[in-house]
Amino acid sequence: MPLVKVRRFAQLTIPAQLRKQFNLAEGDYLEAEAVKEGILLKPVTVMEREKAWQKLSALLDKVHARQPKSNKSPKEEEEEIARMVKAFRKQHAKHHA
Repeated sequence: MPLVKVRRFAQLTIPAQLRKQFNLAEGDYLEAEAVKEGILLKPVTVMEREKAWQKLSALLDKVHARQPKSNKSPKEEEEEIARMVKAFRKQHAKHHA
């Protein structure tokens, strides 16, 4: 099992084997979480909010462009969704009973 060394100013040295396995490079972020067994480090992607909103907006535009136009009112669509959720829950409850 590779060892991680705590250095001056609490900096960690992650073994090359793990850096390669998880494609980690200098400047990457890891999320640190206290777990029962010790400390869990998980690689995360950090993105500027503005850039994230732009990407999300572009993705939503693509999704909306592919959606068929509905002749239903927003209230009718909401009621249909509620019926679908209710049916799903009813069927899901049967499988776990």
